[in-house]
Amino acid sequence: MHAVVRSRSARVSSLLSRNSRRSSSSSATNPPEDPIISSARVVHNQSPPSHTSPPSSVPPAAGAESKPWNFLMYALAAAITGGAATAGYATYAYSLDEVEQKTKALRAAANYTVGDDAPASEKFQSRLYSSVMTVPAKLVEFYLDMRQLTEEHVRGYTEPTSDKLLPDLHPMEQHVFTIVLDLNETLIYSDWKRDRGWATLKRPGVDAFLEHLAQYYEIVVYSDQLNMYVDPVIERLDQKHCIRYRLSRGDTKYVNGKHYRDLSALNRDPGRVIYISGHAVESSLQAENCVEIKPWKGEVEDTALLDLIPFLEYVAKHRPADIRPVLASYQGRDIAKEFIERSKEHQRRMQEQKQQGSFWRR
Repeated sequence: MHAVVRSRSARVSSLLSRNSRRSSSSSATNPPEDPIISSARVVHNQSPPSHTSPPSSVPPAAGAESKPWNFLMYALAAAITGGAATAGYATYAYSLDEVEQKTKALRAAANYTVGDDAPASEKFQSRLYSSVMTVPAKLVEFYLDMRQLTEEHVRGYTEPTSDKLLPDLHPMEQHVFTIVLDLNETLIYSDWKRDRGWATLKRPGVDAFLEHLAQYYEIVVYSDQLNMYVDPVIERLDQKHCIRYRLSRGDTKYVNGKHYRDLSALNRDPGRVIYISGHAVESSLQAENCVEIKPWKGEVEDTALLDLIPFLEYVAKHRPADIRPVLASYQGRDIAKEFIERSKEHQRRMQEQKQQGSFWRR
């Protein structure tokens, strides 16, 4: 019996000594844990007591409170986007007068009232309805005011400065025709060279052209350049003051990125206006009044202006009721050359008629 007890105690002691060797070897290979890190791990692994309540700033509660605010922000953004889209479509699809007419009932709804003898419930409903409609009505009024200001501002750059660019003709000159002349590449040519810089050249025959036709016509220069450029050029070009009026870029009409001469704004009879330019058709809104001549770019032997004098003198003396059908008969042809040919043909016919008349008198 004692032998059995001693053998068991010896076995237990051997096991204890073996475990102690294992623990010592593990402690030798693995360093002891930092007490702060160890305690943190313990706290993290522990579950909170059942009687402890969570703090007030728990993420789910904060998210629940922000939901109404997010909805309000989304609704406001949607309202602004919808309003901007509606305003953009209205600007594109309707004129200012059409928008004002279509929103007249909406703007009047902000001032909706009932009679003094109406029941209290109807008075309350009318006040409520008027209050609700005040905001959209004010927004519409704001849109109309802003669009009117914008269109007036844009019109200042795109439309001529006045509906009547020239003063009324004197009663004694109601029969007089008006010649409108372009400036660049028609009367002058501005050229730049490295050795001398910019130079403004005068077209051959300009002086004789202006001086002769000033006897018959009202002469106007209509340029798309700024007046700070036009005025000094005209002062040096027209020493005898044959040009009555000068118009510049502010008097043109701006369409699709280009300045056009609007002859309808001259305050003159359209049937008595002739526009002469090296780029007449492409620079004017009234092609039926245009006389196209060769653009001048410094050629010394150019005679285009002088060649045109016979035709213009004939028109001034015979005074057709409307110059536009006359110009249409020369469409696609050189007016100066064609006029000479027609004049020769007319003289030939007159000579034949004269000969026939003298034959019958014999």
